[in-house]
Amino acid sequence: MLGSLALPTDPDALLTPEQVSALTQLEEQTLANMRWRKSGPSYVKLGDGRSAPVRYRRATVLAWLESRTVSTA
Repeated sequence: MLGSLALPTDPDALLTPEQVSALTQLEEQTLANMRWRKSGPSYVKLGDGRSAPVRYRRATVLAWLESRTVSTA
């Protein structure tokens, strides 16, 4: 799916959950569960209420992934 989904390269770009799913290889539902548990990458909520759109800053997602890197050396 990553091949068919355009991902912006700007670090300040706001990514949809679908784009973050493609970038991280996590299911969109997993990202939603992580938001509910207050874990996972920080996100921006564009409005009030449960149905408000959610976006993730690309730089934040990449930093979150980097923080999960385990060194084997």
